[in-house]
Amino acid sequence: MSYYQYFCFIFTLGYMINFIGNKSLLHASWDYRTGMGMAYMSNIPWIFFIQILALASNSEAKVSAVIVFGDSSVDSGNNNYIPTIAKCNFEPYGRDFPGGTPTGRFCNGRLPPDFISEGLGLKPVIPAYLDPALNISEFATGVCFASAATGYDNATADVLKVIPLWKEVEYYKEYQTKLRAYLGDKKANGIISNALYLISIGTNDFLENYYALPDRKSQFTVQQYEDFLIGIAENFVRQIYSLGARKMSLTGLPPMGCLPVQRATNLEDPLKCVEERNKIALEFNGKLKTLVAKLNKNLPGLKMFFADPYYPLLQLITTPSEYGFEVAEEGCCGTGLFEMGILCNRHNPFTCTDANKYVFWDAIHPSQRTNKIISDNLLRELKQLSL
Repeated sequence: MSYYQYFCFIFTLGYMINFIGNKSLLHASWDYRTGMGMAYMSNIPWIFFIQILALASNSEAKVSAVIVFGDSSVDSGNNNYIPTIAKCNFEPYGRDFPGGTPTGRFCNGRLPPDFISEGLGLKPVIPAYLDPALNISEFATGVCFASAATGYDNATADVLKVIPLWKEVEYYKEYQTKLRAYLGDKKANGIISNALYLISIGTNDFLENYYALPDRKSQFTVQQYEDFLIGIAENFVRQIYSLGARKMSLTGLPPMGCLPVQRATNLEDPLKCVEERNKIALEFNGKLKTLVAKLNKNLPGLKMFFADPYYPLLQLITTPSEYGFEVAEEGCCGTGLFEMGILCNRHNPFTCTDANKYVFWDAIHPSQRTNKIISDNLLRELKQLSL
């Protein structure tokens, strides 16, 4: 609300209160003479007053929707609807989700966008855009375009035939068209510009692509590959900015060398964190942070925040007992060392009974409790920025 709008609102509010107050006195005088209708008429001013306050509260809302791009760290189920093995719409995934439903989230429960949306006063669950059971009315205050196993690099998405980042943007354009048809241009544009855009992507580019397959490694040194990805990240941000996005949170890499699957394959120091991978994560995050500062300076009206998950997650991993966890080296599902996706299923007899004791749910993805802790930290920082 601008200062002008605020002045007009206060002036109008004062006028109406004065008007209604005078009418109340007239009704009181009339009721005194006739003895009729006093209780009914005296309540009317307060009904109007409450309605006015509700309108004022709504006008002050800072975030209109939560819109999500990225990989399995934030995918709420889009991969359920494409031909890929990178799925998890089966038990025990989702066993702690409301209703105990496996939704396609790579977790035992909710993901960071769900918690962030709820923390901002919006809905507690962000729906997947490709869910055919939903329509634009369910997407108006939040929607997810993310796809598990994807990356900045198109070649990363090709590994498991998932949705590349450019296609996520195409779905976003389609969403805008539907939103304008549903709400009209003015209201839709307001939602688009006041939405918070959560972007969480990049880990797969290194673990699923660069370090796992020969092509990119033969073309780039790891530092050159980082720069290649940074260029894609910049183009992506500029593209959604040109489409109206103004409030963004760009998530960096976690301490990927400490993911259970990386520990399990650490032949040099078995079950210990792979420090080389952690070093790369820190290096890449530094470049992302520089990019965020550059874009905030160069793109008028952009409010972009760099969300760094590295140290918060590393703290949970290195001192789990301080946060009520018992296990950080392995995930809850199966042995916790290599199971994820189709290998993490209800037939595995080794899955733990209480995921709240584990920092990780499967061999890569955090548990719901970890997601909640990380999200609460991010929310505090986002609110300080007045997004």
